[in-house]
Amino acid sequence: MADTAQKKPLRLVFPQWQGGDNPPYYFGAQLLNWLAPTPNGPVEEIAVREPTSEALQIEQGIVGRSVLLEQLHDARAKIEKHQPDSIVIIGGDCLVDLAPFAYLNERYDGELAVLWVDAHPDIMSKEQFEHAHAHVLGQLLGNGDEGFTEVVKQPIKSSNVCYLGVNEPTEWEAGEMDRLGLKNISPEEYAQKGNQAVIDWFKSTGAKHLAIHLDLDVIDPATFKALLFAQPDAEPDAFEGIATGKLTIAQVISALQAVSQEAQVVGIGVAEHLPWDAIAMKNMLAKLPLIGA
Repeated sequence: MADTAQKKPLRLVFPQWQGGDNPPYYFGAQLLNWLAPTPNGPVEEIAVREPTSEALQIEQGIVGRSVLLEQLHDARAKIEKHQPDSIVIIGGDCLVDLAPFAYLNERYDGELAVLWVDAHPDIMSKEQFEHAHAHVLGQLLGNGDEGFTEVVKQPIKSSNVCYLGVNEPTEWEAGEMDRLGLKNISPEEYAQKGNQAVIDWFKSTGAKHLAIHLDLDVIDPATFKALLFAQPDAEPDAFEGIATGKLTIAQVISALQAVSQEAQVVGIGVAEHLPWDAIAMKNMLAKLPLIGA
């Protein structure tokens, strides 16, 4: 078993929704924080504006750029206040891991390994996609909009990054993954090799410390419904051409528990929780006599 960090983990509650321009992420993060076990260390909540009917604007090619940068700097300041050895991030969209993972890579002298558990590579920039939640790993590698990459004082080594669960990347994404040398353990490879594939990758990095990005959309929406791709009122072709998750919750738990036996896990971010049934009930309660406004 790897040694544990000396300080208790900092929990960042970060209900950011603007990175994916998807307001339900705001409530999804709050519910995720309520569901999570009671923290045993300090807690900070990032100041995120509650969604309103006002639409976000595209700024310099990125939806909601200015507010995202405000939240990014708030996150970095609250991390610096505590100088933690380890961080738990409760999101929100995937961009919530930018400030924490950038900090952790500095904290561990540029030798942080990163396991990116996701159905998507998250290495686009504004030239490919206007929503910044799909840019975050690219930014951690030092690529993309300078407003975001300025917090990445020490880019993560691409040789220290591995995906778990990416499938059906676009032609551009596949080419960029190859150019950057990013390893991927696909759902098919994981089904064949199991946890050993993840353990072998981590050992190959020579790193001691590991941060885990867990985008819940890596899970098969046929088996778990609190995901974007299980949106109950979506049009039949709403997600056509977009990869969906193929792993089960049990597989994700098994893989992360296994690698934690070999690595000192110093960061974990859980993102993109969309509890559709709870949202429907919340909206219903707000409209009932005596209970509602």
